[in-house]
Amino acid sequence: MAEPEITPELMRISWGPQHPMSGQTRILLDTDGEKVHRIIADLGFTHRGIEKVLENRSLIGGIVPIDRMAMVDTANISIGYVTAAEKALGLEVPERANWIRSLVCEMSRINSHLYAFGLQAEATGYFPAVFLWTTIDREILLDLFEELTGARWSFNFFLPGGVYKDFPEGFADRVVEGVNYLRNRFKDYWNAMIENPMFEMRCDNVAILEPKDALRLGATGPVLRGSGIPVDMRNEEPYAAYADLDWEIITEDACDVMARTKVRFHEIGQSLNMMEQIAKEIPEGEIKTRFSPFARAPEGEHISRVENGRGEMSTHLWTNGTPNPYRVKILPPSLRNMYVFERLAELSHITVADIPVVINSIDPWYLDADR
Repeated sequence: MAEPEITPELMRISWGPQHPMSGQTRILLDTDGEKVHRIIADLGFTHRGIEKVLENRSLIGGIVPIDRMAMVDTANISIGYVTAAEKALGLEVPERANWIRSLVCEMSRINSHLYAFGLQAEATGYFPAVFLWTTIDREILLDLFEELTGARWSFNFFLPGGVYKDFPEGFADRVVEGVNYLRNRFKDYWNAMIENPMFEMRCDNVAILEPKDALRLGATGPVLRGSGIPVDMRNEEPYAAYADLDWEIITEDACDVMARTKVRFHEIGQSLNMMEQIAKEIPEGEIKTRFSPFARAPEGEHISRVENGRGEMSTHLWTNGTPNPYRVKILPPSLRNMYVFERLAELSHITVADIPVVINSIDPWYLDADR
């Protein structure tokens, strides 16, 4: 009698949404023991219909709900919508307003990356103190947000045509103080995470995403740049004041979890440099272009592409001569990168224990993906 063919029995398990590291979603894993053969992201738990909400608001009224897509990175979400609205209305933004926008966006990027660091440290299962560090250090940024905008999280500060208000007296000096503090603190982050043997063991050579696969699957942001591809919308299609600022695109060639972590770490350094440059060199001038809040945008289609903490966000507005946009479509980076995450089990050896580390190297924001 012929020997029976032995095939592995795959078991499907549900990881989340109650798992402490899964966030507001469920991930299905097809496993053979510890090895993960297939990943299925079950998105939609936080869908709120933001695009449809925006279609029922005037162009200026949309700046309030759009912030809710990713509260940890509201400025870099809002600027995408506002930039598309400015194209629809034909508004020019004063130079000083653009510099203020870049400052707030880079503060928001650091806030987002710090949160990602904290979750990544938690995911490795060894150092919850880092999460507490990131929470404390983000207070420096939140205090600056509050002083400038009046709010700590969702501040609705960007308006079509400019920003809500100018720097308070002495604000630029406090920005420089915050930059100096955070630069010193990041030596501790590097030692606690990048140079930590346990963190290296959990992150090196895990979930490798080769450059050709990153491009083929549509990866974006630190996930793409962690595979050595130097693409950043601040450079590809400059907006705000990025064409006038001194900064570099950060890439890493290892293509693994550690590479994506290092990209975020070094991007914070670039953001701090830009914050300091803006505080010291911001030009004088107006901060907004006046227009009617009930202005009717001519019929047409308008697209903006901006770089938020997780990658490229595209906003597509259709306008038809009314105060409200006829259609709004947003392609968020978390949705693109979750598609990449689903394919990683096919491209690289991943175990069940790796899943928290891998998902946090992607750094998804599920409210961003679900919209």
